[in-house]
Amino acid sequence: MNNQQIYKNHREQFLGKLEGRAAIIPAARMVPHHADCDYPFRQNSDFWYLTGFDEPESVALFLPHRPKGERYILFVLPKISSDEVWNGFRWGVEAVVDQFDVDVSHPLDELENRLWSYLEGADGISFSIGKHPHIEPLVLKIFSEQIERSSRTGAVPFDLTAPSIFLHDLRLRKDDWEIQRMREASSISAKAHEFARQIVRAGMNEREVQAVIEKTFLEEGARGPAYPSIIASGDNACILHYTANNALLRDGELLLIDAGCSMVDYYNSDITRTFPVNGKFTGEQSDLYELVLEAQAKAIDCVLPGKNTEEVHLQAVRVLVQGLVDLGLLKGNVDSLIEQGLYRHFYMHRTGHWLGLDVHDVGAYRLGEYPIPLEAGMVLTVEPGIYISDFFPVPDGQPLIEDRWKGIGIRVEDDVVVTNGKPDILSSNALKLLKEIEE
Repeated sequence: MNNQQIYKNHREQFLGKLEGRAAIIPAARMVPHHADCDYPFRQNSDFWYLTGFDEPESVALFLPHRPKGERYILFVLPKISSDEVWNGFRWGVEAVVDQFDVDVSHPLDELENRLWSYLEGADGISFSIGKHPHIEPLVLKIFSEQIERSSRTGAVPFDLTAPSIFLHDLRLRKDDWEIQRMREASSISAKAHEFARQIVRAGMNEREVQAVIEKTFLEEGARGPAYPSIIASGDNACILHYTANNALLRDGELLLIDAGCSMVDYYNSDITRTFPVNGKFTGEQSDLYELVLEAQAKAIDCVLPGKNTEEVHLQAVRVLVQGLVDLGLLKGNVDSLIEQGLYRHFYMHRTGHWLGLDVHDVGAYRLGEYPIPLEAGMVLTVEPGIYISDFFPVPDGQPLIEDRWKGIGIRVEDDVVVTNGKPDILSSNALKLLKEIEE
């Protein structure tokens, strides 16, 4: 199956969910970095999921109320040689029809004159308010006029809904092709983690390790990092989103690397590994590392159809809290400690998140009071951790932390697919068993 067939399948599913509504999905725009320099372009994930078209400024219309051959309309920047000299290749109005399976295309500057006629006859508009200010006034003007017309004629009320209501439920459930792209992303990221572990030594700067990681991403064909790489040694590992990456690696400390690549088609990986700078765990490091590994293993075992992310999280929490009690870092009844949150100065985040075109991917975790059941095709990270520092006060009645434990931050994260059988760990090529790390 070629890539365009994948995007066509996504469009057909989306059109089916819209019923009679017309959807307007804009592409991302260029974002200024400073002066006349822009950030590297990153396409809007919803737009990409439906089009596979990687140019800025475009606007896609999805029109289930129109006849076949007029349901997928794309407004694009025209092909102008003088613009391409400065900003690179463009497909242009004519080529996108053949190359991207578009029904009809128009120059972007015709959007204002043509949008009304394309929306006429729809039962409503699906558009994200507050996210696209460059075209929102136009959409709201048409919506207001349609409301007036329907009130005069007694027609069914014309509604305005967010595309996410229909689209994000589709994106939550990955097809086989999407999972294969994420498998490739995880394979590249795992290779980068292994290279980094092999070259780490005391006296290096965290930034040197970052360079090895991200160089591997690019050499292996990825677009680049999926998110700012976290290369955190010693106490820096207790800062969850540490990205300064400029400290020296010290003998006897741990190094936490949270880094994953993004593919050219934006599918992502997200892997974390923690290991000793000198290759050997101390006693305290070893005890906590094995505890995090056990918590992760039990949580991954819970990634099954019918379970939910709350159960995955609580499974990890229970193992961590019991282990911290056994080590004397917490005291009390495990159930009470969990209920009162008295472990959160050691473990303050959730155990995972959805993964896909966005690193923290779209899709609900709950419907009101009810957690969303896991289904085959969903992909999530499983990432328990323990962080021992003075950042959080010790809760009243809990043991004071001895210095020998402080400065230890450990997280282990893998990318896991829900299947109808055992969980499928995409990132398993990144080694994590203590004996593998110390070899």
